Formats: sequence, structure tokens, C-alpha cells
Amino acid sequence: MNSEHEKLVVIDHPVVARDLTILRNKETGTAVFRQALARVSTILAYNALQNIRLRETEVETPIEKTTGFEIDPEIVVVPILRAGLGLVDAITTFVPDARIGHLGMYRDEVTKKPVDYYVNIPHGIENALVLVVDPMLATGGSACDAISFLKSKGAREIRFTCLISAPEGVKKVQQEHPDVVIITAALDQKLNDDKFIVPGLGDAGDRIFGTT
Repeated sequence: MNSEHEKLVVIDHPVVARDLTILRNKETGTAVFRQALARVSTILAYNALQNIRLRETEVETPIEKTTGFEIDPEIVVVPILRAGLGLVDAITTFVPDARIGHLGMYRDEVTKKPVDYYVNIPHGIENALVLVVDPMLATGGSACDAISFLKSKGAREIRFTCLISAPEGVKKVQQEHPDVVIITAALDQKLNDDKFIVPGLGDAGDRIFGTT
């Protein structure tokens, strides 16, 4: 794992490099795409949960009592619909009792800006570690809107996890929300004129759900 900036974590792992190649390949079918995404998502989730607070607890082994640990903050996962759903299972594998909120956004094809259409966020996020997940961090518009909304609802500790990011999106999040850590599997070259990430992997939602 390496970080080019204090709040940007780019995962450097052989499995991630291999699976990103599978995900980028336009010939990769839906089933194989989902399998590769699940593997990368697990590594992303592991890194998104780094350095969280623990509290001590006492357990009794078959031999004697000993001190163990439990995760201290409540974990709330907020996928940006619909593509963000593809990253949720990996986090709940590590934290089965995590609560899940939903933010529905789509990109206006003319303005290229995010439009909200659905919101369902658990109560009590002000005391939780909120993990916002979305496969693509392109312009940063959806990410910043989601983070701003969650802060308006009281969230104080937010981490953003994505599969692929563009420098433009990273810059926007860092400028508007410098307190938010970004965990990504790849920092790509740029956005094209249609605001798609280059080289990217196309529309993540379409490829996850087989709607291409």
C-alpha cells in the first residue's frame, strides 16, 4: 500500500493489478467481472478499515481469561447507487453488523453533474465511521455531493472507497473535503471529453449488472 498524498491511499498489490486488468478488458463478461470485482473489493475493504479504533474486551479461552478487542465505532456503509452496491458485500464480510444506507445519484448526460433521486441513511451516523463506496471517482461531483449530504446529517468521520479514480475527481474531493481519506485501487490518467475515466473500464454499473 502506498500513498501519494496524506489523504489518498492507492493500493499496490499483485492481485489488484491482475484483477484490474480483467476488469478493464472489454471482453470480460458479467460473471468474471463480478468475480474480479469481489476480490478487489475485499482488498479495498481491508484497507478502508485500517487504523480504526478498538476497545478492549475480556474473553475466556478454553485455557484462561484473556484480553481481546472489538471494533469501537459503529460502521455505516453508504453506496452511491447503483454501482456502489458492488462494493458493499466486501465490507460486510469483515463487519457483518455494519448498517447500510443508500444514496441514489445519476449523472445528467447534458450537464455531466450528479442528480439525487433516492436517500435512505441510518440514524446516528454522527458517532459512526461512514464508508462511502462507489466504483468510479471521475469528476468528483457525486462523491462531494454525497459527502456534503452526510456531513449535513451529522457524519464526522468519513472515508471514500472506489475502484478507479481520476486525478480531477481526487483533486475535487481533496479541495472540498480535505478531512476525507480516499482509498482506491488505481489512479488513472485523466477524464475524456465525455467525463469518462481514461483508460478506465467503461460504465461500472452496466458491467456489474449486465445492462450494457
